[in-house]
Amino acid sequence: MRILLIAPQPFYTERGTPIAVRLLAETLCDDGHQVDLLTYHLGTDITYPNLTVVRCAAVPGIRDVPIGISLKKILCDISLSWRMLRMAWRTRYDVIHAVEESLFPAAFLNVFQKRRLVYDMDSLLSEQLADKWQALRPAIRVLGALERAAIRRCDRVLAVCEDLAQKVREYVPAQNVIVLPDVPMPSSVSSIDNELLREHLRAGEILLLYVGNLEHYQGIDLLLTALSHIDASHSYKLIVIGGAADHIEQYQRKAAELGLGDRVQFLGPRPVGALTHYLDQADILMSPRSLGQNTPMKIYSYMQAGKPILATRIRSHTQVLDDTCALLTAPTPEALAGGLVRLLQDSPLRHALGTAAASRVEAEFSLPVFQRRLRGAYEGLAVARGDV
Repeated sequence: MRILLIAPQPFYTERGTPIAVRLLAETLCDDGHQVDLLTYHLGTDITYPNLTVVRCAAVPGIRDVPIGISLKKILCDISLSWRMLRMAWRTRYDVIHAVEESLFPAAFLNVFQKRRLVYDMDSLLSEQLADKWQALRPAIRVLGALERAAIRRCDRVLAVCEDLAQKVREYVPAQNVIVLPDVPMPSSVSSIDNELLREHLRAGEILLLYVGNLEHYQGIDLLLTALSHIDASHSYKLIVIGGAADHIEQYQRKAAELGLGDRVQFLGPRPVGALTHYLDQADILMSPRSLGQNTPMKIYSYMQAGKPILATRIRSHTQVLDDTCALLTAPTPEALAGGLVRLLQDSPLRHALGTAAASRVEAEFSLPVFQRRLRGAYEGLAVARGDV
């Protein structure tokens, strides 16, 4: 089929959603579909058989778009939507595949130009808007109604987690809603694959590793406070990979204020392709996330590494993790500290949790499972092409 894949992000960049979009596009291309991937003016071009990357017009003055909703993102979305309308008018696509907020212009187009419409759903956008801008909270019912109206026009909804799928099934036929979770991030050969994290540790210290951005919802404040509650007799060091410079500076100050200066080290960003290299060196992997429902993509890589995971008991984690494959605690400093002490003291438990996590990700969240689910969704669309 001829597919227009709309990705409202800088593409390609090494962060969660663009990585998932690349995996999606390559899987569709491998199945013989012709894919035009429409994205922002920002990012690195990639080449792949059957794939054409098309960019919207550059928005003057915008050289980067941060994660999450922002004015920069909205301006880029306007440019993207205009380019989408022009492309769809000139080319007869069999399927419009809309990622995140590109659903809205795609659903509008669908009113006038019938095409199979697939929605790649990572969140409830109405709730995101209301959370970001409190002034919109009184209008959340209207925003929600507009979102539901757009989703009802879809032939397939690919929900990233079961919680989202359950909500959508309330107003979309259940057979049209497919849960399509993320998978472990791909690894690649990196020029820094010889970087040894244990060079930052003293002999005998257990290596705790956190990887990811340092936004407030990631729970870094929670983690540092938890570490300050742990008795000094325990031998460990926390290495943090990722984060913007201002966030690193902020949390370095906090660590020093809590007396953790020699217990915590912030290394800054590293290439996503080197993630496996770093995870393999850890003794315990940390995810102290304090907010959210969607499972962060890195959790699947954590699981694949076969190392014990210490995580908070919130829906971001419990949709994938349970007590058989991770040590889950309440999202409080005291509970997180207690869980960490237990793992520090119990080597057999660490081994058992890591082994169970690796087995689960292979069975339920591997690349072949992702590809099989995506192909199943598209096979249904191909059967119905005749009435488009």
